Amino acid sequence: MRIYCALLSSETNTAAVVPTGAADFERMDVHRGDASGRDPAGVGSFHAELKRLAAADGHAVIEGLSAYAQPAGPTIASVYERYRDWIIEDLEAALPIDAVVLFLHGAMVADGCDDCEGDLIERVRGVVGPATPIGVELDLHCHLSERMCAHADVVVCYKAYPHTDTLERLQEVYRLITRQAAGMIRPVAAVHDLRMIGLWHTTSEPMASFVKRMQSFEGSDGILSVSLGHGFPWGDVPDCGAKLWVIADGDRAKAERLARQLGEEFWALRSQTSRAPVSIDDALQQARAATSGPIVFADVADNAGGGAMSDSTFILQAMLDAGITDAVIGTFWDLGAVALCQSAGVGARLQLRIGGKCGPLSGQPVDVAVTVKSIVPDHAQHALNMRWLLGTGVWVQTDSGIDIALNTVRSQVLSREVFEGLGIALTTRKLIVVKSAQHFHAAFSPIATRVVYVGAPGSVSQDFAAMHFVNRDNRFWPRVEFPRGRPDAAVGVDRS
Repeated sequence: MRIYCALLSSETNTAAVVPTGAADFERMDVHRGDASGRDPAGVGSFHAELKRLAAADGHAVIEGLSAYAQPAGPTIASVYERYRDWIIEDLEAALPIDAVVLFLHGAMVADGCDDCEGDLIERVRGVVGPATPIGVELDLHCHLSERMCAHADVVVCYKAYPHTDTLERLQEVYRLITRQAAGMIRPVAAVHDLRMIGLWHTTSEPMASFVKRMQSFEGSDGILSVSLGHGFPWGDVPDCGAKLWVIADGDRAKAERLARQLGEEFWALRSQTSRAPVSIDDALQQARAATSGPIVFADVADNAGGGAMSDSTFILQAMLDAGITDAVIGTFWDLGAVALCQSAGVGARLQLRIGGKCGPLSGQPVDVAVTVKSIVPDHAQHALNMRWLLGTGVWVQTDSGIDIALNTVRSQVLSREVFEGLGIALTTRKLIVVKSAQHFHAAFSPIATRVVYVGAPGSVSQDFAAMHFVNRDNRFWPRVEFPRGRPDAAVGVDRS
């Protein structure tokens, strides 16, 4: 069996202050046909795993494009079209093929195209025809569209947030499309629109149990796969919002019944799964009252993984004003501050202006006296089955004892390496502040006495009830208590 694969991924915050251009993809490296060999721990990790799976079964993999960019604003149209066209050209050159696997995000928007994934999948279908299986792996923060579902045979999204199961979901897609190509199954899907917008952490209850509940149906009674797409709240497109879908073997009615049942079960959990971040003042009160550490603060609204600039100063300024010491914060995307530290050198003491560079939601720059403690070229972190580049990393320390991490490649905090790779000790500190929404959790929760999600101002605010959309309707929970009207009683399958 010959399997063609390609990766094109970026998550679009339609209100972000900067667009996504070619340089953003090139920072993570762009490969065409050889990512698994050249970067198997980075953007080639998906291709490498697919090749491993295929080789074990005697199949061949033909690699196409591998391109990933950190979330930001809409992708420049010419950049998206170039990468899309490369995927199609390489697919045409690879024919004949028996199956296609696409590694996409699901919330990529380009100028003039609200549904990049749907556009790409439709074009792939036009090349391979109706009989060739197309399998797609999506991030769970996806906008699942009718266009995607109409042209793909199998669509699976991650189940875990943080996304610790990316390779497991790849394996799921591979098993399903190879079985389909062999004539063993006939996947059909049903989608239940939850009409909800929010974030749901699968590391805590009741979400952890709900994920297990979804998985309990898979692999029996003709149910092949169950996915819950959480949606990406900061993408103003018609399909924004949470959706649950079920893939069954040839029985669409069965898929529809289970999708509706699980969708209604998830709806019933909404008050238990919704947790608003605390204010900066309340968070700092918790830190001052704590008798042991480290306490971990998540600066959720300045999360580069949601398209924020990772340079907001609201929490840092509040820490300085409150006299907080024995603390760590980062990472700040600040090219100018890094350049000044490089010029001064390790050991230098200087007045440094940090953050507040990218607009009102970045706050005001903070001027503070610091000592340059370390400079690390080619800084990186490893998490979510990948290596993530950070550019040049710098550790500076204020006179009051706050350690600050700076870097030149915008990225959210995923791993303790962001700090420890610069020489900053974490386990003995009272307070650690990470610019991240949830992906930090796997690495930081084992050392934390408490994790606090802090609602500072920023471009990925989690005040979902106050959100207003232009390109999708505004009847969604929690903005509207019952966006469908009063819900009916759950019907369909019941397997406790």
